[in-house]
Amino acid sequence: MSQPSQFSLLTQRRFGPFFWTQFLGAFNDNLFKTALLVILTYDALSWTTISPSLLNNLIPGLFILPFVLFSATAGQIADKFDKARLARFVKVLEIAIMLVAGIGWMTHTLWILVLAVVGMGLHSTLFGPVKYAYLPQQLKPEELVGGNGVIEMGTFVGILLGEVMGAVLVAYKPWGIELVAGATLLCALLGLIASWRIPPSPAPVPELRISRNPFAESIRNLKFSAQNRTVFLSMLGNSWFWFYGALVLSQFPVYAKDYLHGDHSVFVLLLTVFSLGIGAGSLLCEKLSGHKVEIGLVPFGSIGLSVFGIDLYFASVAFMDANLTATVDAFALLALPGVWRILGDLVLIGVFGGFFIVPLFALIQTRCDQKHVSRTIAGMNILNAIFMVAAAGVAILLLGQGFTIPELFLVTALLNACVAVYIFSLVPEFLMRFLAWMLIHTGYRVRTVDADRIPEHGPAVLVCNHVSYVDALVIGAASPRPIRFVMDHRIFRTPFLRWIFRAAKAIPIAPAKEDPFLMERAFIDIAEALHQGELVCIFPEGKLTHTGEMNAFRSGIARIVERSKVPVIPMALRGLWGSMFTRDPSNIFERSFARGIRSKLALAVGQPVAPEAASPEYLQQQVMALRGDWK
Repeated sequence: MSQPSQFSLLTQRRFGPFFWTQFLGAFNDNLFKTALLVILTYDALSWTTISPSLLNNLIPGLFILPFVLFSATAGQIADKFDKARLARFVKVLEIAIMLVAGIGWMTHTLWILVLAVVGMGLHSTLFGPVKYAYLPQQLKPEELVGGNGVIEMGTFVGILLGEVMGAVLVAYKPWGIELVAGATLLCALLGLIASWRIPPSPAPVPELRISRNPFAESIRNLKFSAQNRTVFLSMLGNSWFWFYGALVLSQFPVYAKDYLHGDHSVFVLLLTVFSLGIGAGSLLCEKLSGHKVEIGLVPFGSIGLSVFGIDLYFASVAFMDANLTATVDAFALLALPGVWRILGDLVLIGVFGGFFIVPLFALIQTRCDQKHVSRTIAGMNILNAIFMVAAAGVAILLLGQGFTIPELFLVTALLNACVAVYIFSLVPEFLMRFLAWMLIHTGYRVRTVDADRIPEHGPAVLVCNHVSYVDALVIGAASPRPIRFVMDHRIFRTPFLRWIFRAAKAIPIAPAKEDPFLMERAFIDIAEALHQGELVCIFPEGKLTHTGEMNAFRSGIARIVERSKVPVIPMALRGLWGSMFTRDPSNIFERSFARGIRSKLALAVGQPVAPEAASPEYLQQQVMALRGDWK
């Protein structure tokens, strides 16, 4: 049965009002900040003598300062109180901040506006844990990626529209400042109205005592998150994305003015194409992930961030070499040679950024302690803020050392490649899922049948027919969580592939007559993995088929369930026999081309079998029935 569109969530009260509340908050944040940055970039002398380049890095840093100071406390508040009530409180606070900002606009007082920037940072700090902890409370697991994608799309569209509106309104003479002051107050009021429709979202830990020491709580929060290694490293990956984005986005005003020789409409154009890319990438995640948390997209996104970040440098240098000096607006800029390459790079950086960030959010939400979701998100916000402050510092340092903005783009892209290699070496699951995802999205068209029968939590043994050398990749790509595969020790020790198998925590096994110690060690490792609540997959035939027909199931599965009383999930691969990865004796080139590009295959998952009924003969019957006549 086809899955409903992720956009159908917008019509439901459990999602729609919350979406519009966060959308209006993101819109208002960026309307206010962008209006201030534009006026300080293009009309700086009437406001201050500080360098526009310094202000463009300093003001975003001040906005995120509250994230560093108060995120841990905000996480505690979100775990202690109903999230719908908190959303309404935050919207009331936003109205008060916009009233203060209005005084700054009307009196032409920069320090009041800077104070309002910090206030909006506090507003976002309080709402951040609510935003991402609310979703796993209200959405089903299969809706989480789509819901996160819509939220991310809405956030970046809100950012885009807010930036566009801020840049347009503040430049409207002679009433630009008055229009900005009125629009920000109106937007805050609309956000409060939307928040009243958010349904109750009970606190997971209402008895929680809120620490009076935010600094100690921040350290305690990060230490708790660090106990789950995969979640913590995913938080670091998320924070790295915000470092990357902050370093690039904060340069747009000066880049548009000094390097592209554009007016404020060119700055708006850059923001537009980048934000549209983020929105498109976020929405595509659900389609590419197959309605599950697909962390294989994260390395894919990281590759794109580096490739197109590097090309943005070369495209910028080529544009500057044309020696164009006349100031142009957005429409005139589009007619200049080399501009479409720059805009294409920005769109694709945004698209691959969406591929990078959405699965990480969903992974953090689903794998952290569910009683600690808000505080985990708060810990992530602390890291995000630290990384974004660091981004502002790095930008100020490098620009002060004589780096150009295109060179800053290049440094950021190269740093991204180094960070990606480091993170993926620490969490090999990302790389494993990426390889599996690439296989089934380039070489095959894979359909899963009842894949939701693979349990999302708790231990189970998966058994499947053994058709090809890529069976594990196909099964791993269909699973919502990591699988420990049991494999022949000779394959495990293959020189080139050994590091991949070790990274995937595969369990090598040998026949008793060949290596009884290794066989016994394998059964101990299997029992330990199941005891820790993991999924273990075995191929009971013990070898690849040479004919396409199934070999007899061996007795190893009976020994496993005798020791570990866990359910057994029968599965069957269909359509792989005859591919280049099988032992089909016919000519490998002929059968590969005969099957065509992106040939069809399927993975069918059966009902769980109780351990007392999981005999090799019965399981073979179940797998045979699932496979049918399609080999």
